[in-house]
Amino acid sequence: MTSSTSNFYAEENKIFVATDCIVFGFDDGELKLLIFKRRVAPHEGDWSLIGSFVKPSEDVDEAAQRVLKEITGLDNVFFEQSKTYGKADRDEGARCISVAQFALIRIDEYDRKLTEKHGAYWYKLEDLPKLVLDHDQMVTDALSKLRSRAKHQPIGFELLPEKFTIPQLQSLYEAIFQRKLDPGNFRKKVLSFEVLKKQAEKDKSASKRGAYYYMFDHEKYQNLLESGYNFEIL
Repeated sequence: MTSSTSNFYAEENKIFVATDCIVFGFDDGELKLLIFKRRVAPHEGDWSLIGSFVKPSEDVDEAAQRVLKEITGLDNVFFEQSKTYGKADRDEGARCISVAQFALIRIDEYDRKLTEKHGAYWYKLEDLPKLVLDHDQMVTDALSKLRSRAKHQPIGFELLPEKFTIPQLQSLYEAIFQRKLDPGNFRKKVLSFEVLKKQAEKDKSASKRGAYYYMFDHEKYQNLLESGYNFEIL
């Protein structure tokens, strides 16, 4: 005779598990965060990260993908787990542990209209309203992890067009770190990695002289990464 695993812990206290999605978006040289008005009590109607309880039948990662699509319409966004939040009093609604996950995506016009249709909005980091529960801390922690990663790896190339200029790349890093960078030093540093392929054409939208376009050499970058190369950018 076999016993159902659901009965093994029948005498133990029940704790809810949730996942909260910290979705950073890059748009017009600015870093933004995707938030919405919370739909359930407590704090119904207040600004919140996009999140949900994890269903018994799904993985935590699956829950993040599900709730993001339900609330924003966005699909196939790659998440990375940031941190688990388990203070006993973090949610007055119930004893709840939340696994925070973060993503960095490029915002296009389709994403903007789609999310607003579902009731979610992109806010610049400096304009963020107060978020519910410990969501402000989740954002701070995820941003710190993103910045730590960006210091040592040339992340975020998927947020730029296939062909981009060094000033465009610099604007991405300035958005992530929320500070201005010296153009000469930044250019010298990123070119020293030799993972950018210079193109013949220029972008002349900002000046008559223009700036050369570059393309990211994914294969060369991957080979260097596997060899243990340190891409310390800042």
